[in-house]
Amino acid sequence: MLNTLSKILVIIPVYNESANIVDLLEEIHQSNPKLDILVVNDASIDNSGQLAEATGFAAVINLPFNLGIGGSVQTGFKYARAHHYEIALQLDGDGQHKVSEIKKLIRPIRKQDADVVIGSRFNRKGDGFKTNPMRRIGIKIFEWFSFLLIRQRITDHTSGFRAFNRRAFEFLADNYPTDFPEPEVVILLGRNRFKIVEVFTQMMRRQGGVSSIPLAKGPYYMIKVMLSMFMASIRSRTIEDEKPRS
Repeated sequence: MLNTLSKILVIIPVYNESANIVDLLEEIHQSNPKLDILVVNDASIDNSGQLAEATGFAAVINLPFNLGIGGSVQTGFKYARAHHYEIALQLDGDGQHKVSEIKKLIRPIRKQDADVVIGSRFNRKGDGFKTNPMRRIGIKIFEWFSFLLIRQRITDHTSGFRAFNRRAFEFLADNYPTDFPEPEVVILLGRNRFKIVEVFTQMMRRQGGVSSIPLAKGPYYMIKVMLSMFMASIRSRTIEDEKPRS
């Protein structure tokens, strides 16, 4: 059980995850009953939303149109801001992330060692997630490219297991990218001087559904993501310029 004094919201973006969502919500509730859970159902064409509501363990927002992962997570951040949460934790609805590792992401934020914590499959040599070669090449290219843009090596740009303090998720509630949000948001946060750390987390094979990040499609997708990351670095300067002067 995660012993917490802060208000923590677990945000679960869901699109056609009927094979996984009930077990995931039950596991979170049983292991961390003090956590609040929000399922953002991104206009699923299966019964993911109804199944989530039936558990009674989560608030559910059913989006009327499919907004993609970016719009779903941003909806969660807006909800977290409106309800005055201290920490927001993004957790994919596919059941691949270990619920028992939630506390690993929360701890650095509670200790004020980070604004954002990313659960990484790849920052421990010899014990990382085994994925197909094309996807792994893409991850390494993103790692190199992020270093060029923000001078920080992030080993798992596509991780959907992340925790944010209030300052970070309130910022993202207004500025969350929509095209390729996970890689882009790393650059956006880094350029706006949020402290990002990674912790090693394990990842399991998905039991159903389809990944929303098609790295296996090859160079075309990777080039599009890198272009989006570069544009995020430019956009971040605009955001900094718009900050009110003291």
